[in-house]
Amino acid sequence: MAQVASLKKAVRPLRNEADYDWALSEIEAYFDNEPVPGTAEADRFDLLALVIEDYEKRAWQVAVPDPVTAIRYRMETGGFSQADLGRLLGSRQRASEVLSGRRPITMTMAWKLNSLWGIPAEALLRPSPARGRKP
Repeated sequence: MAQVASLKKAVRPLRNEADYDWALSEIEAYFDNEPVPGTAEADRFDLLALVIEDYEKRAWQVAVPDPVTAIRYRMETGGFSQADLGRLLGSRQRASEVLSGRRPITMTMAWKLNSLWGIPAEALLRPSPARGRKP
């Protein structure tokens, strides 16, 4: 199988959709016939996966939600109530103020929401848009 790898095009950075399509077609062959770890084919598979992942991150960036949207999403997907959020943040009133956007998220709140509920820190640390103010 090492000879087959030497006949294939070298893995390179992906710069456009054509490169991306090429890499997808190359990696597809490995899905039915997974390479043996430690071989040249396994290294090629890993490199293809890395360049594909890198291209997808650059080409299709997902916007990070604002903190309140991230919290509401986690509450919905995790089955958490506003009372649960209140217990986490110290009071129901504080939870209500955070969810309404009247109270900013402190670093302590962000740490708890990240470490205990798994909300990404980059979503929690992003400034919320000011209500009633122009940017």
